[in-house]
Amino acid sequence: MPVIKANAYGHGAIETAWALIRQGVSHLAVFSIEEAIALRQAEIAVSLVVLGPFFPQQVEDLMAYRLTPVVSDRSVLEVLVHATRSRQAPYPIHLKIETGMNRLGLTEYELETLLNQHHFPPSLQLEGLMSHLADSDGAACDTTDTQITRFNKALKVARDGGYEVPLVHLSNSGGIIRFPSAHYTMVRPGIMLYGYHTLPSTVRVPDLQPVLSLKTCIAQLRLIQPDDRVSYNGTFIARRSTRIAILPIGYADGLSRRLSNRGVVLVRGQRVPIVGLVCMDMVMVDVTTVSDVMVGDEVVIIGQQGGEIITAKDIAEWTGTVPYEVLCAISSRVPRLYHSS
Repeated sequence: MPVIKANAYGHGAIETAWALIRQGVSHLAVFSIEEAIALRQAEIAVSLVVLGPFFPQQVEDLMAYRLTPVVSDRSVLEVLVHATRSRQAPYPIHLKIETGMNRLGLTEYELETLLNQHHFPPSLQLEGLMSHLADSDGAACDTTDTQITRFNKALKVARDGGYEVPLVHLSNSGGIIRFPSAHYTMVRPGIMLYGYHTLPSTVRVPDLQPVLSLKTCIAQLRLIQPDDRVSYNGTFIARRSTRIAILPIGYADGLSRRLSNRGVVLVRGQRVPIVGLVCMDMVMVDVTTVSDVMVGDEVVIIGQQGGEIITAKDIAEWTGTVPYEVLCAISSRVPRLYHSS
């Protein structure tokens, strides 16, 4: 069950969904009902599982768009029962179990109370049981091993109570690679779908290839002199005659302001530095060392040009974050062009 929440980690949820469906995928996971509705409106008919919480006023939409909710709180069941009691067939739901993340999920006691005392509503079908790994990309395995043990206990409670639970899923990208005992009947690849991971160097990983490039073009060139300043607050001061290229991309597009006077981009196969503060809509780079640079030249923010490559992981390291944030930050106003292999 591929995870395509957050606009498929910045890649575009609708096109990513269609690409996955062409590979035979029958279940997709999103975070919110709003994300799922956008997919349904794009005529995507496969099972859509909503991982995040939802509220009573959203249940009508959940039913109308045939979405499968993940239930993490007992109070939500009452709302679902009221909404499904007149349906001919039980409505499928997944239950989320708290195993150590201490975020969303039913406790072991709540699950036992719900299932062992026959409080599970007949108008609902327990299609899935799930939890979420908190440290599958950590250096040690003990936290994940503990979570797997707790999840197995919850699964036993369900099966001992007479529930078949056809879809059992725990593993995210790190869990898929490192913990085969936690594959169960379904796994939830996320970041690895898009060519990245956050696993420690001691772990052998598949040959993942980033599928996204982020590019722009030079909008203007200007020559500045020593002591001239660039961008807001003049944080870059030229020490020599310097050729500056202005790029029409900024933090409103997902280019982090933390790259100011720190990051690099690729121009004509060369790494060139970002100079001055990243603006909302623009950024400046020093192209003094690039021969024959011209207005309109392609500039690579993420991707390969010539023999050089910049990845979301590189940008994450420069800005003190993770590739997830770098990719998810690419805003909806950036056009996305898709290429079929």
